[in-house]
Amino acid sequence: MRKILLSLMMVALLLITATSCIEEFEPQSSTVTGDQAANAPGAYNNFVNAITSSLVGTFAYGNDSGTQYDYGYPAFYLFRDLMGQDMVTVYSNWYSNWYECGVGLGPQYAACQLPWTYYYSWIKNCNTVLSLAGSTPDADKVTGAGIAHAMRAMFYMDLARMYAPKTYGIDKEAETVPIVTEATTLSELAYNPRATNEKMWEFIISDLDKAEEYLANYKRENVYTPDQSVVYGLKARAYLVMENWANAEKYAKLAQNGYTMMTESQYTDRETGFNTPNSSWMMGLTYKKDDPNILENDGDSSWGSTMCLEINPTTSGCGYAANYGQQIVMDRHLYETMPQTDFRRKCFVDFALDEVSKAETLEGLKAYTDHPDWIYNAGQVNYKAVGGLPLKFRTIGGEEGRNNQYIGFVVAVPMMRVEEMYLIEAEAAGMQNESNGIALLTTFAKSRDVSYEYGKHSEAYGNSTTSTFQNEIWWQRRVEFWGEGLATFDIKRLNKGIIRSYEKTNHLESRRWNTSTPPDWMNWCIIQTETNNNYSCTNNPTPIQPSSDSEEYKW
Repeated sequence: MRKILLSLMMVALLLITATSCIEEFEPQSSTVTGDQAANAPGAYNNFVNAITSSLVGTFAYGNDSGTQYDYGYPAFYLFRDLMGQDMVTVYSNWYSNWYECGVGLGPQYAACQLPWTYYYSWIKNCNTVLSLAGSTPDADKVTGAGIAHAMRAMFYMDLARMYAPKTYGIDKEAETVPIVTEATTLSELAYNPRATNEKMWEFIISDLDKAEEYLANYKRENVYTPDQSVVYGLKARAYLVMENWANAEKYAKLAQNGYTMMTESQYTDRETGFNTPNSSWMMGLTYKKDDPNILENDGDSSWGSTMCLEINPTTSGCGYAANYGQQIVMDRHLYETMPQTDFRRKCFVDFALDEVSKAETLEGLKAYTDHPDWIYNAGQVNYKAVGGLPLKFRTIGGEEGRNNQYIGFVVAVPMMRVEEMYLIEAEAAGMQNESNGIALLTTFAKSRDVSYEYGKHSEAYGNSTTSTFQNEIWWQRRVEFWGEGLATFDIKRLNKGIIRSYEKTNHLESRRWNTSTPPDWMNWCIIQTETNNNYSCTNNPTPIQPSSDSEEYKW
């Protein structure tokens, strides 16, 4: 198997893997002394900038630019959501471990090391800044400390939702991950248990409280660093998980100030669709033209290669989605629950185009793209279809970008949009007074579908662990944020199962599984060397792939 040179993750040391799938190496210190930082001009600000600039652009996991998914934070959107039902890999590819959900995600394998390397290196960056800032930051260090607290809270929020076998609302004592702060010592790392949900979310809120205070007067230049509105958004997310409905509603409403929801023209724009920040983006990240992820391996180890279909096969010929036949497409049932009047339907190719002649298919594809022949040919490589192909995430740079992946893949990717805040506000309000929540939900939904009727989608969900109201919210979130990394978090939060086996499903054979509750494979394993060297750290069971497809579900 591919040998991967892993980088050090935590303060001083965080337990590097050496398994049959991973090449062992001698770690170097990741600590920076106060004197070293003080003696370097502008060092503190450089450390602050590294918190967000390290989210994408480099091969932070391994030393091999050919590892297609080693492109940073957005890769985790796909890892997580492919475990559910709304995304389909049309062919066995780089993401198969997460879609197939078997022992390859176990603690002895490289895929298990990936999140540990990334997330704890990002946390280390935050801890370095907070160590340099001190418990009472000087005026010139307050903003940096606020950014560090906000981002650390976001990283632990992700980890808690990935690793806890039960969400906060179901079991406050369920274990998440070990907490490592700027004050954690080497000796403490060896006996650092997984924090319970209760302790973890208390820690997350405390970080966000400090971030809210420290960023009160911060005016950012762009959406690539968090400001106080993002802190409000993170608090809304946290309180939603904690089922603290009053605070979730409060902070979701505060977070909306200064933003507007995407219009239909923005959502479906062929030039700037989901590649350029707009009035709805509260926070995002961006690739740069000189990033290793763009320059090396023909740009194929990047988000754009995975999610952007419009790259000229003649002038470029690159891109896993555009030219190699390894697309990630929308689940057929989710697509077919979208009414014709919902403009978000325009971001995914209609499955009906697979039932007509090639000439009719090419003509139909003109509704989605200026290059229908490219999209048709991309679908024929392995998928042998076009239904469900996503045209949500566009290449950037117009025709020049579509003809040159080194331009086209230099995209921005959203991390938080104001639409999420409107739906959190609606859900939180409705859990206190359902009629208020329905009114807010209906206002949101009609901005996407003028013919929206409340309750129409609720019967499509396979189990009844939640009310019609929460089912309607869930459906909106699934459609609105497809590809943005929230789907499996909601499955666990709402205690939902998944449905991949049904009539006319487009899920791959031997991967068509139905469950009535969140599947065990959504509880990520901790890498083996963490549990070997951290004597207080437990682990989740190794995922076991179902032995056969499920019977077809009848909607």
